[in-house]
Amino acid sequence: MTTDRPMTTDTPAAAGRTSAGPVLEIDGLTVDFRLDTGTVHAVRDVSLSLAQGETLAVVGESGSGKTATALSVLRLNPQPPAVYTGGRILFGGRDLLRVPDRDLGRIRGQDIAMVFQDPMTSLDPLRRVGVQVAEVLRHHQGLSRTDAHAAAVEALDEVGIPDPERRFRQYPHELSGGLRQRVMIAGALVGRPRVLIADEPTTALDVTVQRQILDLLVSLQQRHGMAVLLITHDLGVVAETADRVAVMHHGRVVETGDVLDVFHRPADDYTRQLLAATPRLELA
Repeated sequence: MTTDRPMTTDTPAAAGRTSAGPVLEIDGLTVDFRLDTGTVHAVRDVSLSLAQGETLAVVGESGSGKTATALSVLRLNPQPPAVYTGGRILFGGRDLLRVPDRDLGRIRGQDIAMVFQDPMTSLDPLRRVGVQVAEVLRHHQGLSRTDAHAAAVEALDEVGIPDPERRFRQYPHELSGGLRQRVMIAGALVGRPRVLIADEPTTALDVTVQRQILDLLVSLQQRHGMAVLLITHDLGVVAETADRVAVMHHGRVVETGDVLDVFHRPADDYTRQLLAATPRLELA
């Protein structure tokens, strides 16, 4: 595991937390992948909660189950081979693992949105980027083509894309990696979701653009008061952006708590190993 930034002890920037009950609750989630070579127990009895306005970071090495957990919230793990064998995912009083597909389709993108780590594979290369943002509004809010176009341009502008009207008409390959990721964020947030799931949103970007994207996510979260479930392997990102952190290992949550408490007083051996493996910047 590597990071391009030093660990910090600054207070994370996710403002707007409330003491109300969780907006999203994962309770005893268990997910298996049944393959020809055998069964992989990807997620094992995972329980997490996310409050309004809060950022919860889920960290761990590759294969720890963090992405499989995040994808489970919207049932995006491919079925088969994925099988949800236990637990609940509660949102608005409903178990997302058991709601009908039609109802889940209304929740995706409207109430809960997701930003993936590689926008080049998530955006349709044959369609203009603005159209892909606008279709979220047409699908969920029934806006006319004209109104959706105007709202999409506004969304592109909000995430800092210069000349958004011109960019609306461009294709993904015409944009840089940073601009493509901003388009993905615009598409995720245009419906004003209550929960944003960000799965390694800066992995494919250079260090300078990573900082811009992280600052953008924090700013938008504060502006709209949404909850963020952040999946990452970068503890520097966690230190700078999250309120709480959950550490996963072999499909299980081995430790969870406030970021500063976990970083300064880790209770689990695996957490200590992760922290010890993180490069630090020593200044003379």
